[in-house]
Amino acid sequence: MPIVDVVNLSKEKTGTVELDDRLFAAEINLPLIHEAVVMQQACMRHGTAATKTRGMVRGGGKKPWREQGTGRARAGSNRSPLWRGGGTTFGPTPRDYGYAFPRKKYRAALRGVLTAKVKDGSVLVVDRLALEEAKTKQMAQILKKLEATDRTLIVALEMDEKVCRALRNIPSVKLLSIQGLNVYDLVCARRVLIPQEALSKLQEVWS
Repeated sequence: MPIVDVVNLSKEKTGTVELDDRLFAAEINLPLIHEAVVMQQACMRHGTAATKTRGMVRGGGKKPWREQGTGRARAGSNRSPLWRGGGTTFGPTPRDYGYAFPRKKYRAALRGVLTAKVKDGSVLVVDRLALEEAKTKQMAQILKKLEATDRTLIVALEMDEKVCRALRNIPSVKLLSIQGLNVYDLVCARRVLIPQEALSKLQEVWS
């Protein structure tokens, strides 16, 4: 059972905590983690690429020239895909790139990432995370003391309004609820910050 230190906001050790083996000592399946990340990236794609077919391009209602007697090929519209300014054949249309992913596989991937983060010392458990005022400067000072200023993911039990507002202008830090925790953000994070009050709930939800 992994054991990690619990620190205060000044990064002074206040105790230790045992982590759940099911969540923080699971199998690290790299192909499965990659599969989960690719799925999330596909779901995040906007899918707004679009082109106009010959029926959507403006104009082209009149037949350019008569059918016979001109010596030229027959043409019914100057918006044909063969013409300059015409429509596109088989061009992209708006679509959703997302697809379903088995829940058991996704949870296994998430447990694998959390295990890897614990093994490389990227998980930091703090005794509490609360602010008297919603000040970005105060939060930046706290994160600097915790050495969590670059690509940090904070997993919170509740989305505290003061903490949310204080983090709003710090682009390198992301705040997620326990239910919103996901493989992609965990993989991207260099440091995972977990308040001690959120730890038991996190283990309960994702174990």
